[in-house]
Amino acid sequence: MQVSGGVFRPSATVARKRQRLARGDRRIHSSQAAGTPPSTASLRALDWLNLLLAALLMGFGPFAGFYLADQGWMPQNIGFVLTASGLAGLLTQLPAGELIDVVRSKRVLVGAGAAAATLALLLLALRPDLSSVFAAALMQGIAGSVIGPGIAAVSLGLVGHDALAGRLGRNQQYASIGGLAAAGTMGVVGSVLPIRDIFLLTAALGLPVVITLARIRASDIHFGRSCGAHDRHATHPQRVNRGALFSDYRLLTFAACLFLFQLANASVLPLVAQTLAHHETHFSSLLLSGFVVIPMMIVAILAPWVGRKAASWGRRPLLLAGLAALPIRSALFALCANPAPLLLVQALDGITGATLGVLTALVIADVTKGTGRFNLAQGFVGTCSGIGAALSTFVSGLVVASYGQAAGFVSATAVGLLALAICWLFMPETKLATPPASAVRG
Repeated sequence: MQVSGGVFRPSATVARKRQRLARGDRRIHSSQAAGTPPSTASLRALDWLNLLLAALLMGFGPFAGFYLADQGWMPQNIGFVLTASGLAGLLTQLPAGELIDVVRSKRVLVGAGAAAATLALLLLALRPDLSSVFAAALMQGIAGSVIGPGIAAVSLGLVGHDALAGRLGRNQQYASIGGLAAAGTMGVVGSVLPIRDIFLLTAALGLPVVITLARIRASDIHFGRSCGAHDRHATHPQRVNRGALFSDYRLLTFAACLFLFQLANASVLPLVAQTLAHHETHFSSLLLSGFVVIPMMIVAILAPWVGRKAASWGRRPLLLAGLAALPIRSALFALCANPAPLLLVQALDGITGATLGVLTALVIADVTKGTGRFNLAQGFVGTCSGIGAALSTFVSGLVVASYGQAAGFVSATAVGLLALAICWLFMPETKLATPPASAVRG
């Protein structure tokens, strides 16, 4: 250091070092600037990440109960571990949202969730005893709480709020393709190899998931934007008080709509399965597979269109359309006695899946913009939806036991209409007045 007139001045060497550090800071901030578009490589990697993660999470789905029964498990034990998985996911939604808001590297959290899902599949395949499967169920439930919201946060951090609608539509499209591919592959593998190999094959997706995740450049993800803060807060986003977040009537209304929607919707497919079982046709299992596959195909086709129209039309018309499809579908199920036409009715579930699959994160991003609490709000809405889904089959079971199969569909119709009415009367348009950005590249 040099002294001049009683004032310490840095030497030329120290000054040059400080200038280099300052330039480095500017490069970091400029790489996360709101106007800097993400690289095509990161956007392509996000496409593949959605596809691979959907396939990975499909592994602990409908085949798990069948596999455990094949291993000699009692039905009550199967129900216990599957319920434990659901409860683990439900109870960790809010903490996971808080964690995703705080942690700087969203990619690390998504990678940890993928690793937990992979380990759960390996435990299920290699150690089908009660303690191991119970641990696998807990890991799978917790992983789901991190992966879905984490992908939404990465998407928001990459493309920003104005381009989020198109990006979410693309995410949903690739996730549906991944789910379809996984379901078809599992069906083929399960028909020619032991059921255990399904889980081993699915677990092998863990490595390409990590490789794909690493191809999303960390410098492309704006940290402040990824948790719903203002774009100018790239490194130290400001967050509103949690009380202010949960007093927003738009968020509360949206959560109430999704709670009622899931309360009605989650029991519809089990009721349809019971209807098919009562007819005892040779094609019942094939029809039931169609009930799962057809909506996924429609979502894959329709989701990008929903994303585009949400950016131009606004969120509310599409949200109303998605909610309206449920009571129409359940009412037609109540009226239709022939199993074959039910496949056409089930196509309405694809409309609901495409609209709500895109709009859920989008509406939450709208109402939390500038709060820094986007992911916490995702956890809150996810918890409300999960509670509705958990109660759905229990409530419908009571209705069917007392009043018959048709009454179960009628009750779902009534609850679905209530969700639609609340949305119509109390849910405002959340799209901001500013014009949307250009379409997402890639």
